[in-house]
Amino acid sequence: MHGSVHLFDRLPQVVRPQVPARPVAAPARQVPLVGVIRNPRSRLKAGPLPDLDGRATLLDETPEKRSDLIDVLARFAERQVDYIVIAGGDGTVRDVLTNGSGFFGDAWPTLLVVPCGKTNALAVDLGLPTHWTFEHAFAAIAGGHDEVRRPLVIAQADNPDARVLGFVFGAGAFVRSIQLGQKAHDKGAFNNLGVGLTTIWALAQALFGGSANVWRRGTKMRLADEAGEEVEHSGLGPVGERYFLFGSTLTRFPAGMKPLGERTDGMQMAIIDHANRGVLLRLPLVIRGLAGTGMRRFGYRVLRSDSLRLDIADRFILDGEAFPAGDYRITLGPKLRFVVP
Repeated sequence: MHGSVHLFDRLPQVVRPQVPARPVAAPARQVPLVGVIRNPRSRLKAGPLPDLDGRATLLDETPEKRSDLIDVLARFAERQVDYIVIAGGDGTVRDVLTNGSGFFGDAWPTLLVVPCGKTNALAVDLGLPTHWTFEHAFAAIAGGHDEVRRPLVIAQADNPDARVLGFVFGAGAFVRSIQLGQKAHDKGAFNNLGVGLTTIWALAQALFGGSANVWRRGTKMRLADEAGEEVEHSGLGPVGERYFLFGSTLTRFPAGMKPLGERTDGMQMAIIDHANRGVLLRLPLVIRGLAGTGMRRFGYRVLRSDSLRLDIADRFILDGEAFPAGDYRITLGPKLRFVVP
C-alpha cells in the first residue's frame, strides 16, 4: 500500500468467497457496524478515531501489505458491515475496491473516504474539504448525504478475474506525466500544486522538444468498442499508435482541470492520436474543458462508452501506479455510495 509509483508485474487475481456476495439491503442495525481501513504509509494522518459514545461499533484495521487487505475485507463481508471508512489516497481506494470486489460484487456497503494520500482525485470529485478527518467522516454518517460513483474495471481480456478497479486511468504520455508527478511529490508538491507543476512542465517539454523527444513519442495500442470495431483514428501519426489516453468516471479534478469536458454520467476517454503542434498549442483549452469539436482535425476527441477493448504494448496507470502491457477490457464497475458532507 505504498504511495510510490511502481510497476505491478500482473493484475491482481480477485478472490471469490465460497458464499455469494450479500444482497443489496439498507443497514438494519440501530448501531451501525463500521469497518475502518487505514494506510499506515499515507503522507497525511487522518487524526485519531473519535469517541463515538455508542453511536457505532468499529472494526479498526491497519493492513501493512496489500495482500493483508484480502483477509480484512473477507472479515468485513462476513460481518456484513454497514460502512467502510478508507483512510488513504487514491491508490488505497483502488486497492480496497480491487481486493473487495470478489466479496461484495455489486452490493458494497456505503463508503467514506478520509483523504490523506499524495493524490486524492476522488476526494476532489466528491467535494470533500481539505482537512477532512475521521471526526468529520463519522459525523457525516448521521448528518451527510450520499453521492454515487462508478469505478472503472480494467480486466484481462482472457481472464475477467484478473482485474483492478479505480477512477483515474491513463496511458501513453500520461504515464510519463505520472512519473514526473512523483518527482514533484518528492520535492513536497502535492495535489493541486503537484498537478499544476507537472502539467506545465510536460506541456513545455512536448512543445519545445524535437520530434525525437520522449515527450512527443507515441505508444503502440489498439482501441476497439465492444463489437470489435476500431475506434476512429485521425490519421495523424501511425494508425497503430496513440499519443495520450486518459479515462475516468470523475468530472471534477485537482487544479480546476476539466480534461473530459462537462460533467456527464459514465466512462469518458480523452484521446490524442499524435503530438502535433496543432493539438499541443491548444492543450491549455483542452485542460480547461474549452476544446470544441474542431479539435478533431488535430487528433483530439473525447469518447463516451461503457466498454472498450485496449491492446497496449506499454504499461498503463490506474490511480497513480503502473500495470503491465496487455490485452484488456475496460468497463464500468458497480454503483458505489459515498458519504459526503
